[in-house]
Amino acid sequence: MTDSKYFTTTKKGEIFELKAELNSDKKEKKKEAVKKVIASMTVGKDVSALFPDVVNCMQTDNLELKKLVYLYLMNYAKSQPDMAIMAVNTFVKDCEDANPLIRALAVRTMGCIRVDKITEYLCEPLRKCLKDEDPYVRKTAAVCVAKLHDINAQLVEDQGFLDTLKDLISDSNPMVVANAVAALSEIAESHPNSNLLDLNPQSINKLLTALNECTEWGQIFILDCLANYTPRDDRESQSICERVTPRLSHANSAVVLSAVKVLMKFMEMLPKDLDYYGTLLKKLAPPLVTLLSAEPELQYVALRNINLIVQKRPEILKHEMKVFFVKYNDPIYVKLEKLDIMIRLASQANIAQVLAELKEYATEVDVDFVRKAVRAIGRCAIKVEQSAERCVSTLLDLIQTKVNYVVQEAIVVIKDIFRKYPNKYESVIATLCENLDSLDEPEARAAMIWIVGEYAERIDNADELLESFLEGFHDESTQVQLQLLTAIVKLFLKKPTETQELVQQVLSLATQDSDNPDLRDRGYIYWRLLSTDPVAAKEVVLAEKPLISEETDLIEPTLLEELICHIGTLASVYHKPPSAFVEGSRGVMHKRLPARTGSGESTESPDVGTAAGGSAPEAAPSIIPSQGDLLGDLLNLDMAPPTTSGPPPPTTGMQMGGMDLLGGGLDSLLGGDLGGSPAMGAGFGAAPAVMPASLNAPVGGGLGDLFDLGGGVGMPMGAYIPPKIVWLPAMKAKGLEISGTFARRAGVIQMELILTNKAMSIMTDFAIQFNRNSFGLAPAGPLQVLTPLGPNQTIEVSLPLSTVGPVMKMDPLNNLQVAVKNNIDVFYFSCQYPISMLFVEDGKMERQVFLATWKDIPNDNESQFQIKDCHLNSDAASSKLQGSNIFTIAKRTVEGQDMLYMSIKLSNGIWVLAELRVQAGNPNYTISLKCRAPEVSQCVFQCYEAVLKN
Repeated sequence: MTDSKYFTTTKKGEIFELKAELNSDKKEKKKEAVKKVIASMTVGKDVSALFPDVVNCMQTDNLELKKLVYLYLMNYAKSQPDMAIMAVNTFVKDCEDANPLIRALAVRTMGCIRVDKITEYLCEPLRKCLKDEDPYVRKTAAVCVAKLHDINAQLVEDQGFLDTLKDLISDSNPMVVANAVAALSEIAESHPNSNLLDLNPQSINKLLTALNECTEWGQIFILDCLANYTPRDDRESQSICERVTPRLSHANSAVVLSAVKVLMKFMEMLPKDLDYYGTLLKKLAPPLVTLLSAEPELQYVALRNINLIVQKRPEILKHEMKVFFVKYNDPIYVKLEKLDIMIRLASQANIAQVLAELKEYATEVDVDFVRKAVRAIGRCAIKVEQSAERCVSTLLDLIQTKVNYVVQEAIVVIKDIFRKYPNKYESVIATLCENLDSLDEPEARAAMIWIVGEYAERIDNADELLESFLEGFHDESTQVQLQLLTAIVKLFLKKPTETQELVQQVLSLATQDSDNPDLRDRGYIYWRLLSTDPVAAKEVVLAEKPLISEETDLIEPTLLEELICHIGTLASVYHKPPSAFVEGSRGVMHKRLPARTGSGESTESPDVGTAAGGSAPEAAPSIIPSQGDLLGDLLNLDMAPPTTSGPPPPTTGMQMGGMDLLGGGLDSLLGGDLGGSPAMGAGFGAAPAVMPASLNAPVGGGLGDLFDLGGGVGMPMGAYIPPKIVWLPAMKAKGLEISGTFARRAGVIQMELILTNKAMSIMTDFAIQFNRNSFGLAPAGPLQVLTPLGPNQTIEVSLPLSTVGPVMKMDPLNNLQVAVKNNIDVFYFSCQYPISMLFVEDGKMERQVFLATWKDIPNDNESQFQIKDCHLNSDAASSKLQGSNIFTIAKRTVEGQDMLYMSIKLSNGIWVLAELRVQAGNPNYTISLKCRAPEVSQCVFQCYEAVLKN
């Protein structure tokens, strides 16, 4: 009888009975009882109450019973950690059993029990099993190291297991090698900076030797590991390709795709004129074709991968068009994917064959498939010019079928054909106009309206046709409304006398009766153009349009390179990089194909940045973010390359706050603060429009002699700017070195950067992004590196900053985490900005307000500091501090000691009040700071110290 009987019982009081059976003296009865317990556990019943009784059954020589008990332990150890400790001795004993199966079973189970208390006991047995004489035990122990690392990474490193794991790569048994590679890859993925898989030609040779003999999944682990290696030159690349090529004929499709990934990557380094390059292209086609004879789900995965391969190297499958022809019984998802690849492979040589197929598909019953087939005909016309006429006649034949959705799709693609080949096929417009009444989809209606407006001079009744659309203007979708507005304006410019009423009607509908801002704005632009300068209106609206490109849906080249490096993974099915769907930092490593040179840089630098463990250089403050937010937040941000000409594009209001980037570039950058005061200074060095009242406060008694520190808030003289330091060394950023400092000029905070290219390749497309920080610092515009940065070149860039970005308290408070992107990669570093950058120009408090505020802030919020070795008198100190927006409110002298009362206002509206005591002849000053947010006091003191001593 089978074990299914254990799942049929529903007796009550079962736990009590099982308890008795588990403690029975008869071995068979014990075994039966454990099977019942496992069956109950499998169907979701809680049998944790039997934990001590089941653990007692561990002391047995019966392998089947031992496996069942271990299974139970794995499931319940987490909820009963104290009880699980009871099993440790048996585990340790089993790890020294004569039977290798029991040794492996024990170490595997211990790795699966995720209880901290047990992990300490696991180390010794694991160390022995890693050096066990039996390869089965060694391969099980290798995987156990990865599991243990996931529970307690520090313990694994301290015990030296990682080094043992690296030694296993040289093991004589191929399965041990494969598991060691799998374990190291798993650990390296969660710790990108660890550089565990330190691959070199010797270790690669060992992996390739093991590749021929291990199981299929072992081969996949090894091939994936090989894909992360960058060969030194084309000879090594060819040698690896030759040894990997036999894997293409493997029965397992995952092995085939992993081999394709390695070959696609290493082909990059082979010269195209090499005979072997051509041979390799021919060898890649048959295995990919074979994948298409599998079941539909596997076909789909293969097709998604082939789609990427065809975009990168269409020559591989250019003679295999027939295998992508759709079969009647293919599921819709396979059909659509095949269609896509057919169009990518379409060329002058095979277009007749492709068109005959597509015309056939357009008569199918599946609506989605038919739509895509009709669109495909249009895409073929745009891609292969010689076929355009044949495609247009095919589309006209389809329109004559009068099938509604076919007609609508045909009109949409004919519009694109007109855009690609102007003044060539306009004779078909009459046929299109006959079908005007049957159009009910927005895209088709918009396409037809565009055709009527664009060729209004050739259509006698164009005004009537457009007027018919105008009747239900407000019921149309936005796409149709915008197209109709433009088409009627075009018609008016071509036939002004006949259509004046029509254009007035549409402009009135668009501007007065519509609540859509896009439509209103376009309506007003046309209205003003037509009323002020009709000639200019003609030039704008009837301007010659650029021809549309052949392939509009190609994946962007850098993304395609990354996806090629992920062939055979989910990324290749989604056509998205792992960072788009893997949460947090795990697995988010940007990969690139190697350059076609002898010494390509590593495709996957372990030094992703200081975020995950690398510290900054000694000169810079070493701040390593503890949160996982640096990778999580910064990698998902879209950092577009900078514009090459003209003013920087305006960012959103949220990003900019009080800043306004006008057409004049940096000179017209306005500074503003968040404290509720009017926006400060105008352009660089310009006088302010309104002087804050507090700067001209009356001089009078009370606190003694008040300085009159008026004189405007233009660029303060002698503002302290810290010296530039290296923030990102070249060795951590693939040759890009970044030094910098922060400055505040005319109310604008600036990040002053020096970018140095110490690599051999040109760097372009620079962009910058900040992580959330304590004071909301964010770039107020793009990073303006307008010319490529060549090898050994240095460029200085000034980046204006705003203080209205997202806020998150950092430790230390003035820590800033930065991501810089260029054409090579994204790099990360941390730096600290002096908090004096945030001291705003209207920070001088009125005397009475100062007194009231000082009394109002609790004494617990007062901090006292010593500034040592400062040799300035009080007047010089006051003058120097004012340069950094630290304003003296009053000064008084008591028993030869000058006491300066000062106020500072931060960009987020926080006020800091200070009392500075200066004793003549004493180089040590005492400063007391009071603030409602006392955590800023330490940073403010550091600013005092820096300003006074420099």
